[in-house]
Amino acid sequence: MLTIHSSPLQGFTDFRFRNAFQRFFGGVDQYIAPYIRVNGKLEIKSASERDILPANNSSLALIPQIITNDANEFLFVAKYVQKLGYSELNWNLGCPYPMVAKRGMGSGLLSMPGKIDEILARLSAETDIRVSVKMRLGYENPQEIFHVLPVLERYRLANITIHPRIGKQLYKGEVDLKTFEECLGRSSHEIIYNGDITSVGSFREMKERFPTINNWMIGRGLISDPFLPAMIKADNPVYPEKRYEVFNSFHDALYSSYEEALSGPKHLLMRMYSFWEYFIQSFPNSPKGLKKIKKARNLGVYREAVKQIIDNEAFNNALQFPS
Repeated sequence: MLTIHSSPLQGFTDFRFRNAFQRFFGGVDQYIAPYIRVNGKLEIKSASERDILPANNSSLALIPQIITNDANEFLFVAKYVQKLGYSELNWNLGCPYPMVAKRGMGSGLLSMPGKIDEILARLSAETDIRVSVKMRLGYENPQEIFHVLPVLERYRLANITIHPRIGKQLYKGEVDLKTFEECLGRSSHEIIYNGDITSVGSFREMKERFPTINNWMIGRGLISDPFLPAMIKADNPVYPEKRYEVFNSFHDALYSSYEEALSGPKHLLMRMYSFWEYFIQSFPNSPKGLKKIKKARNLGVYREAVKQIIDNEAFNNALQFPS
């Protein structure tokens, strides 16, 4: 059975986004929350707490995520999320950003299989929470994963998600499908593929190459094209008839949710602009639309810019595909 997971994107896929997405688009079977980081203080920040509270995620299936290189931190967060009713905690071994990786976390931990083993051994002995792992091929080079996979084989994991890039690539360059394919033969765990699924066509190509994989994770492509998961599920590249009306309703719901949460129009404009850096990819007939949004200095100008982008795309689409 085809299952689609939403990849966690720090600063984007929080509960406000998840709820709006689930309401208007669907197609996602499970969401991974952006990571919890405790920095040795053994306390959960209020923002992380709000993000994973069951009351804020009642309409969707959510797995909390942690980023750490410390077993005590891992155990602390595991016990915390279990008290909230969660039975699984995802471990981020994939974050590529240098400020994280150079501290030996995220993809920066992949060069230390002994440390990974030490942490998993503590977890196995001291908690019954299910652990899943989201990882890259390595940080410096893709061969690092082949030192980590034998370690992971020693433990009962819910699954392993692999993004076939190294950390130093960030999101640039091609995904390394040859190395990913080799990983499939070296692990008995359930493998989830993540990386560069941006259209129904690109998904079909991946599915044809890796027919044994039933679980797929979408990250940036999900924000760039919110209709994508549902279209993949339907195996249909055709957008719904009221595509732009649905997107407009989604946008307004997302906007209103952040308007209630953020202090002042400046913060709201910055947050919405960050989303539009992805959204704009679904609006090819508005090449200057992102610049207009970036230049907006008040909410009225912003909303007018959004209206122009959506109306322009709907108009051009109607010309291209008249009813």
